[in-house]
Amino acid sequence: MALSRIWAAFIIVSVLAACFQCIFIKDNTDIFSRMVVGKSGDTSYTRAADTAAMPATVLHTLQSGKVYNDGNYIYAKTTNGYISYKEQHADGIIATAKTSVDIAINLIGIMALFMGFMSIAEKAGGIRLLSKIIGPFFSKLFPELPKNHPAMGHMVMNFSANLLGLDNAATPFGIKAMESLQEINPNKDTASNAQIMFLCLHASGLTLIPVSIIAIRASLNTSNPTSIFIPCMIATFAATIAAMLIVSFKQKINIFQPVILLWVLGLSAVIALLIIYLKGLSFTGVQTFSGILSNGLILLLFFIIVLGALYKKIDIFSAFIDGAKDGFVVAVKIIPYLVGMLVAISLLRTSGTFDVIVNGMRHLFSAFGTDTRFVEGLPTALIKPLSGSAARGMMIDAITTHGPDSFAASLSSVLQGTSDTTFYIVAVYYGAVSIKNTRYSIGAMLLADLVGIITSIFLAYLFFGNTM
Repeated sequence: MALSRIWAAFIIVSVLAACFQCIFIKDNTDIFSRMVVGKSGDTSYTRAADTAAMPATVLHTLQSGKVYNDGNYIYAKTTNGYISYKEQHADGIIATAKTSVDIAINLIGIMALFMGFMSIAEKAGGIRLLSKIIGPFFSKLFPELPKNHPAMGHMVMNFSANLLGLDNAATPFGIKAMESLQEINPNKDTASNAQIMFLCLHASGLTLIPVSIIAIRASLNTSNPTSIFIPCMIATFAATIAAMLIVSFKQKINIFQPVILLWVLGLSAVIALLIIYLKGLSFTGVQTFSGILSNGLILLLFFIIVLGALYKKIDIFSAFIDGAKDGFVVAVKIIPYLVGMLVAISLLRTSGTFDVIVNGMRHLFSAFGTDTRFVEGLPTALIKPLSGSAARGMMIDAITTHGPDSFAASLSSVLQGTSDTTFYIVAVYYGAVSIKNTRYSIGAMLLADLVGIITSIFLAYLFFGNTM
């Protein structure tokens, strides 16, 4: 019911906000068109800009042939003078519905590939072996799981892929884990305790090296693209621990058991050693190490699975085809869930509701007289649970608007690498197993996201507080 109410609230609030703007705000009569048939990049509110009222820095930027973005309006020079306009940052519902299907179709090949290899590993006994290795830890964290259940191995594969930033691999492994957990779920339309714990840990987004963020920062001429690596790692670790604590408290799991503490401390030690090693590497060195580690492990995984299957003398290709077929079915099955969730998020953004929330927070913190530099990074944090690509756009906008080495740019980068796309994950993973009642999982995920955001802001002031 929680998901149903959130989804309905998104739509109701968005439509009411649009009606208010259409009636009471001047030059906003096309808002319904933008919400329905508009596309990202469309312009509106185009008008001549008054150069006399422009700050000197804005005018100087325009005279040099560049555009200026103040976060609300974009200013540009044309043959007829200077103009200002707004740019739509999200597709309307028609384009979003099409994009939702495109996302699912693009998942088909990836799902077929990884679930095909997963099928080989299962028939060769590899998943069961992995479950035995991780069993002592997972049996405490997932007390309802039978001993050495295959779901343990699937979850390990998902967490490992997520840890290395391998989104393409993490999704098929995660869906397979949800399907395994669904087999022992007594209420098929309601999320089980084990499914909630798994999904909250997955959504916390623990990542060792935020390669894509570092690459974007480098392409935008940041003087030290890798400077956000340590804050990102610490913030994601804090969010993951928070997710574990929140769900454990709700499910009455004692997290102070020796086995759980040893695994958590062990993982903490590994992360600390990795930080020490990578801190001494250059930007190129970090990229090289990340590429070898992540891509090399995928190839090693495939190699080990095939060798194990040969040793067990199973029909490897038939096993792969069986798994690939399942991957195709799952990718198609999640389309309705993706369409429903992404359309609701599109309405929230194109109606201007999201902008009102961000501007309201900016004025609120300004009224308290606090340092409001962190507010410039909040759009990235607030949109991330709704859309990963939109959050990436917010991060790029912060970097280009405030400067590649500014505090806002650094904070936005850390926030981009901290939280995950909570509502997308809910739509895909619960949709894959047809779960309608998500219980308290969305609240737990968002609370863990909040811990990650607060930690990110604290770390940004600690690491980059002296920059403007």
